[in-house]
Amino acid sequence: MTASPTPQRPFDAVLCDLDNVIRFYDMTQLARLEHVAGLAPGTTTKVAYAPEIDLPLLLGKITQQQWVESIVLGLAGQVSEVQARELATALATAPFWADEVVVTLLRQVRAHMPVVLVTNATLELESDLASLGLADFSGHVVSSARLGVAKPDREIYEVAAERAGVAIGRCLFVDDRLENIRAAAALGMIGVHYREPADLRESVSFLLDDSPAAGSLSGDIK
Repeated sequence: MTASPTPQRPFDAVLCDLDNVIRFYDMTQLARLEHVAGLAPGTTTKVAYAPEIDLPLLLGKITQQQWVESIVLGLAGQVSEVQARELATALATAPFWADEVVVTLLRQVRAHMPVVLVTNATLELESDLASLGLADFSGHVVSSARLGVAKPDREIYEVAAERAGVAIGRCLFVDDRLENIRAAAALGMIGVHYREPADLRESVSFLLDDSPAAGSLSGDIK
């Protein structure tokens, strides 16, 4: 059932990305290993996040360990196999943390309207959220690895809006990647390009301090 919209609000649900909005990774160990191996910074992630290596993981078609093996093969010729495995493992097991400012903001928003996590994730997402203390953080979690569809495919947005229980044009979508925001905006959502907590705070400020809905939210992408 779709909830009736609230006229004075610019949106009735918040659909929010996880990585680089709520969750952040510590790549210190990976950077150290790349330096020791004589690789340019970011070489490992460039290999790991190439679509042919990364997408099967995000669609739930391979495990994290199989992803590691794909990275090892992708680094062949640049470093030894031992070094490649160290680099791939350092990336796969990089420690992560949640931005408590963003977590607090979204918890406040959830007191007023549905919050749905919409993330291109792995099959480890549920255990990752539990380790962050966020297992019950949002009303629903839409994971690409469970759905078998990744952003910016329109289906993942449609599923997220359905689970929020609101019309797709009554959703605020928050993400750090512009291609994902543009896809959401094309479906009628309000898009917010996340770079820092202030981007989210400004968008939901009318829920936090009872101020009138910001006129800046009338556009498709902020």
